[in-house]
Amino acid sequence: MSGATWQAAERWGRVGVGLAVPPTPAAIWKRELARLDRQRYGAVWINEGIGGRESFSQLGVLLAATDDLVVGTGIANIWARHGAVMQAGAATLAEAHPGRVALGLGVSARFLVEQSGQTYGKPLDAMRAYLDRMDAAAEQSIQSPVAFPRLLAALGPKMLELARERADGAYPHTMPVEHTALARRILGPDKLLVVGVGVFWDTDRANARSRARQSGAFRLPGSPYLANLRRLGYPDDELTDGPTDRILDAVFACGDHTVIAARIREHLDAGADHVVLQPVGTELPALIDQLDQITDSGYEAGGKLIGTS
Repeated sequence: MSGATWQAAERWGRVGVGLAVPPTPAAIWKRELARLDRQRYGAVWINEGIGGRESFSQLGVLLAATDDLVVGTGIANIWARHGAVMQAGAATLAEAHPGRVALGLGVSARFLVEQSGQTYGKPLDAMRAYLDRMDAAAEQSIQSPVAFPRLLAALGPKMLELARERADGAYPHTMPVEHTALARRILGPDKLLVVGVGVFWDTDRANARSRARQSGAFRLPGSPYLANLRRLGYPDDELTDGPTDRILDAVFACGDHTVIAARIREHLDAGADHVVLQPVGTELPALIDQLDQITDSGYEAGGKLIGTS
């Protein structure tokens, strides 16, 4: 990984924000991201399906609305555009906003890809071929190459190995702390490890868990999250018919700022370089308000989130 990529990653800080929110007008995105830019988070990450908000258009809106935040995709969907277009889009934004762009790539879910009229195939083969197309486009570009961190949304061991071989690191999401330790062992010490954590903020932990139990991560057809939890040794009787409290507490941060800060610390201790907090099931203005509450109550006088020193 290049020195320029490490320098870009240093701007992220230790904690970022994931924004998976319902469809929201661009004017509200710009207003609310300006608020987020003044909070104590280093980066903001967005997701992409097929259709709806297009990643690079959205990144352009966020970059223009903020001054310092790094913006990244977690993920940009490889089924939404050709690899050459993915490479060119990221390079164009990285040139215009040096050090503020990160590209996370993912294979999405079979049923979503097939709904779009495409053939899903084998995820590992699809990602490897896609990276080949991106790299070929970079080599053939008439523009000078622009460095930006490239991460893979890797859950299973083989995709993590591909992230080690062909990317700057990995961005797994909705996995317990032991998966972070496993990912670090597979990636080795010289690759970036960004970890996404779904957050259900509530001072009543039972209410937080009740909301978490409805998460789409457990209801997706052929859910890769369930498959990886089984691989990690979690039994079917705790995963089916609604996950148990133990499962919910393992993969999410369910509770108040002390629970959230403790989960950040656990992932950092297990080898994460950057932890992305993703409040779930919240409209964008309310989400930013929620993040205000987390920072107001969860930061010490020194400006560090409790548990992340």
